Amino acid sequence: MTERFDLVVLGGGPGGYAAALYGAAAGLRVALVEEQRVGGTCLHRGCIPAKELLQTAEVLRTVTGAARFGVVVEPPTLDLAVALERQQQVVDRLTKGLETLLRGREVTVFPQRGVVADAAAHRVRLDDGTEVEGRGLVLATGSAPRAFPGLAFDGVRVLSSDHVLRLGEVPARTVIIGGGAIGCEFASYLADVGSRVTVLEALPGILPGVDPEAAAIVGRLFKRRRITVHTGASVEGATTGEDGVVVRATVDAAPLEVEADVVVVSIGRTPRTAGIGLEGSGVVVDPRGHIEVDAAMRTAVPRVYAVGDVVDSPALAHVAFAEAMVAVRDLLGEDPQPIDYGRVPWGIYCHPEVAFCGLTEEAARAAGHEVVTSVHRFAGNSRAQIMQEADGLVKVVATAGGVLLGVHIVGPWATEQLGAGYLAVNWEATVADLAPLVQPHPTLGELFGESVLALTGRALHG
Repeated sequence: MTERFDLVVLGGGPGGYAAALYGAAAGLRVALVEEQRVGGTCLHRGCIPAKELLQTAEVLRTVTGAARFGVVVEPPTLDLAVALERQQQVVDRLTKGLETLLRGREVTVFPQRGVVADAAAHRVRLDDGTEVEGRGLVLATGSAPRAFPGLAFDGVRVLSSDHVLRLGEVPARTVIIGGGAIGCEFASYLADVGSRVTVLEALPGILPGVDPEAAAIVGRLFKRRRITVHTGASVEGATTGEDGVVVRATVDAAPLEVEADVVVVSIGRTPRTAGIGLEGSGVVVDPRGHIEVDAAMRTAVPRVYAVGDVVDSPALAHVAFAEAMVAVRDLLGEDPQPIDYGRVPWGIYCHPEVAFCGLTEEAARAAGHEVVTSVHRFAGNSRAQIMQEADGLVKVVATAGGVLLGVHIVGPWATEQLGAGYLAVNWEATVADLAPLVQPHPTLGELFGESVLALTGRALHG
C-alpha cells in the first residue's frame, strides 16, 4: 500500500519537523516519518537536556555564592535524581507541545523507521511495509556521537554525550576528550556539580572557531574553577578497569597519563546516512557521510532535499530550521535566498557563556578586509557588577568604512545578548547606523552599544 502526499520528510528532529511544519503552513499535505518521538537529538539527547543540567549547575553556583549578596543559606547539596526528573519533565512538555503542533497543522506522523525505497519517486518504505510517496522528499535523519578510534562507548567508563546527560551520579574525576563547544559545556557542568575535570584538546586552543580573545577568557576562568585544560594534546588511547580509566596522551612531546572515573568523548558527531536506503539512489554522499547539496538544499536527485546534521553545515538546530525553510520554499518554486553560513549565530552555554556571529578579527583580515575593532569589558558594566559576573567582553569587528563584520561576546547571558549584533551583521549595518541608538541602562546589552560607539572615536566609557 502506498500513501501519497505533497511532501515526505524522513526524520523528525529540528530539520525534519521544521520542514513538516513549514510545508504544512504553506498548504502542503505532509508525511513525517520518525522512528522515535519527534524532536530528534536536540530535544531528547542534546540541546535541551544539556541546557537543563547547565541551568541546574547555575542555580547551584548561585546558591553557593549567595552569602556574597547578604543571603545566608546552609551549604547547598545537589540531588541529581531531582535534576534529572526535572530535565525529563521539560523534555516531555516540549515534546508534547511539538506533537500537538504537528497535529494542529494536520501533519501525518508515522512513528516507524523508514528507508528510501525510490529516491526519484520520493518514496519511503516503513517497517510495516507501508510506503509513503510525495512530490518532494526531505532527508533529515540527523547524527550520532562520533567515537574515538579504538575507544568504544560502553556507557560506564567511556561515555558519549548521550550518556553524560543520563549520569545518575557525579563522577569524582572526569577526562573530556575534545575542547569544542560541547566538551566545554560538559566541563563546565561537571565542574560545577563537583567533578574534577581534565580537558584534552588536540588543537592549540579550546573552542576552535571562537575569537581567540573570547576563548582565552573561558580558558582563564576554567583554570580559576580548577578545570585542567591541556591543548595540543594527542590522545593515544585509554585503558578501562573496574576502578576507572587511564587516558594516555602526548602533550608538548611529553607523555601524559590521566586517571579518572569516566572519560567523555566529545569530538563531534557522525551523520546518520548509512542504512537509510541511499546506496544506488542517485543521492551523493561524501566520504565523511554527509549528503551533498547545493545552496537550495537540493541533492543530485530532483526534488530530493537534505537538511540538518546530514549535510556539511554548522550542526546547530537553528541552522537546520533555516535549511528546512529553504528546502520547502524551493519545492514551492519560491526561489529562496541561500543561507549565509558565515553569519549564523552561535551560542555556547558553558560558564562563562560565549556567543558570536560573523567574522573573527583574524578571519576578517584573512579575507582581505581593512579591519578596526572595539573591545569593551564587563568589568566596567554596572549590571555585570551588580550580578557579580564581571568577567568577559564584547568585541565588535568592522571594516575601516564602518560596516560591522562580526560580534563576539563572552560573559553573563552572552547567548541572550547576541540578537542585536546578529541583526546588525546580517543587515550589514554601519557604525553610523548604530551609534545614535539609545541603549537601556543599566543592562548587560548596553555594552554592545558602547563598543559600537567607540568606533566613532567618541566613546563615553573607555
